[in-house]
Formats: sequence, C-alpha cells, structure tokens
Amino acid sequence: MMRAPLPQGEQKARAVRTMFDGIARRYDLVNRIMTFGLDVRWRKRATRALGLPAGSVVLDLACGTGDFCRELARGGMRAIGFDFSFGMLAAARTNAPLVQADILSLPVRDARADGITCGFALRNVVDLKALFAELARTLRSGGRIALLEVSEPRSRFLRWGHGIYFNRIVPFIGGLLSDRAAYSYLPASVAYLPPRDELLDMLHAAGFPDVRRVSLSGGVAQLLVGTRQ
Repeated sequence: MMRAPLPQGEQKARAVRTMFDGIARRYDLVNRIMTFGLDVRWRKRATRALGLPAGSVVLDLACGTGDFCRELARGGMRAIGFDFSFGMLAAARTNAPLVQADILSLPVRDARADGITCGFALRNVVDLKALFAELARTLRSGGRIALLEVSEPRSRFLRWGHGIYFNRIVPFIGGLLSDRAAYSYLPASVAYLPPRDELLDMLHAAGFPDVRRVSLSGGVAQLLVGTRQ
C-alpha cells in the first residue's frame, strides 16, 4: 500500500507540533519500549562525545521531555532546553530551564553556547541547512555538537530486520500505548533525511570542518559529532 505524501514546509511544521503535543504524555514510555532502552545509552554516548568540561552551557534542541537535559546535568553541564511543542515541555521532567521556541530561530545571542545536542529531530525540521547555520551562529569557536538521529544498517540482513521492526512493530506498539498515526509517521519521516555523506557535507559547509559520523547499535542510529571552527 502506498503511503500518503509527507507534508512539507509550514504544513510539516504544524503537523509535527500537533503530533508531539498529542503523544507527549506517554512519549518516554514508548521510547524506552520500542528502543529496548538503547535510547538511554545513545544519549550517554552523545554526552561523552561532546568532550566538554563541567559548567559548560549546552543547548538541547527539540528537547522534548528533557531526557538529554537530565543526561547533560549528570555530566555536570548547564543544559537549556528548546522545543516548539508546548505539550512536550509541559510533560518534561528536568530542572533545566526550558524555552518554547522554533529551533530554526533560537532566542540566543551569537557564540553564547559551548555545546549543542539534538536527539532524533533532524528529520522533523523544515530546513536542515537553516538549522545547521543556527548551530554555527549560537556556538562559540571551539564549541561542540552531538546530534543523534535514526539510521539504516549497512548490512542487508540487519536492514531487512530493522525495516520490519521500524515500519510494522513500532506503529503497532505506538498504537497500543499512544497514537498509531504518530508512530506510523515516525518511520516514514526517515525519508526526509539526506544520505549520510550529504549530511556530513552540509555540516562541514556550515562551519564544522571535523564533523564525523558514528554508527550506533549496528547502524540503527547515528551520532554526528563536530567542532565549530
């Protein structure tokens, strides 16, 4: 069966905001179940990859319910969370300051942050080049990024199994515990992501010359790490 075309532009922004407002209450529970808790390990890995000292100011973009903010705080960093979904911010469980804002236009002065994290939201923004430019604008020279996103395994066998799980089992779990339509959109939204090399090229052009990609858990997730020049 053919999927309906994915929304674009402002229609996409409205759809994503409405979707996350609707699934906020059980978002953490569904995440833990559908990733078998691996999402917790991935955020720990991303926090370590920042390589920043205690006291560093880190902006967590699309912060959701504050998972990344809590992990950053455990690492001694001063996290500030940004999300345009009020529902997600209302459900947040973190002591970090939270701001309702479009991450393509952050209410942050130039070169104010030491680091930036973002967990599984690159495919949900309307304009990746604009996002990467905003990362470069708000980071000081030498500041670090650690961006988590889903991926596809390179192994044909793993890719086959992952495809079945991500496209069939995840929507089923989401339907049981939350909203099936939302958890059907999430696997489909991978189509928004550029190829691996194109993502790296975009970040390099935005001002992160040493950016590299780390494959996680057999390739089902990826971590993009780099330094602001």
